[in-house]
Amino acid sequence: MLPDLSLEGRTAIVTGAGRGIGREIALVLAEAGADIVAAARTESEINETVEAVSALGRQAIAVPTDVSKSSDVDSMVATALDRFGKIDILVNNAGKLLRLPVAPFPDVTLSPPRVTRESVTAMTDEEWQSIIDINLSGVFYCCRAVAPYMMERKYGKIINIGSNNATQAFPLVAAYNASKAGVNMITRVMALEWADYNICVNAIGPGDYHTEMTDRTWSDADGRQRHLDGIPMHREGDLRELGVLAAYLASPASDYMTGQLVYMDGGLTAR
Repeated sequence: MLPDLSLEGRTAIVTGAGRGIGREIALVLAEAGADIVAAARTESEINETVEAVSALGRQAIAVPTDVSKSSDVDSMVATALDRFGKIDILVNNAGKLLRLPVAPFPDVTLSPPRVTRESVTAMTDEEWQSIIDINLSGVFYCCRAVAPYMMERKYGKIINIGSNNATQAFPLVAAYNASKAGVNMITRVMALEWADYNICVNAIGPGDYHTEMTDRTWSDADGRQRHLDGIPMHREGDLRELGVLAAYLASPASDYMTGQLVYMDGGLTAR
């Protein structure tokens, strides 16, 4: 391995590390040499991630965390520091998706394409807030919690997981799209605030990937074909590709890169 890409001796926190994109990123970072703090709400899932990281010869701990609660985040960071003594890398991956309209459709036949009958109920205050709390406030809480320690050491890599939905509008995902657009902007703001402290803050925007969160449409034959037809490269994204990109952004090879939004989406956002 090129030494510029090595994460040997680094400690990484990965939120939403129990499955999907988060687990794959945690495993690739471990392959590159990092020790892992796996955070998510479901303890059994992050325990499985820890086992997989340990099988790669790296140290790992599972820290049950609800990123929508700042007290949980502060406790998670304290646990990471107590175990490893430092935090070099933060990957903000925890996320939530709901497909619901802003207001109920009086006639489903006039609603946007592919709106199912169970989707005609408007999003509630609680549903809206839960997505903003996890997808946007959670990123803010995690960055705010680790930044003082990174600033003290004058080193850090923060990688926020956004989405092509941050720049492309789709019906039924107002809260999700708004939260991911917010992630893009706070990524750029924090990059400017912390540049003097040698903290690089970047975002990855995945496109269409088949994960637990998107399984409902990918598992349906028609839905899968619609996904593939809409992707210029006409193939499903590979989660490992996202992990390798995260490893690059976490490595010394990207030390001059900050405030950037990198889309890995098969060409979706090129249109």
